[in-house]
Amino acid sequence: MADRRNLIYADELRAMANTASARKRIRQNERRNARNTARLSRVRTFVKKVETAIATGKKDDAVVALREAQPEMQRAVGKGVLHANTVARRISRLSARIKSIAAA
Repeated sequence: MADRRNLIYADELRAMANTASARKRIRQNERRNARNTARLSRVRTFVKKVETAIATGKKDDAVVALREAQPEMQRAVGKGVLHANTVARRISRLSARIKSIAAA
């Protein structure tokens, strides 16, 4: 039987770690990855609500949706999931699209 002390099993076979600290680092990375994926998904959901409101041409709904999306996007910046400039650019572009609804 092969030496299996260094293998870590979860739902599937993961990277082989030789030290306790490396095993702990793998566990931490997986938890962080799950958390960051959820945060990013949440941001995408909020942005999609804004884009849906823009597509329907309802400016009031779009403004409300953007106000709800902004804190979530800024939170992602604070947690290190998204870069600050990326969020600033997205908010700026969404705002410009909302303003264009009134002009049209």
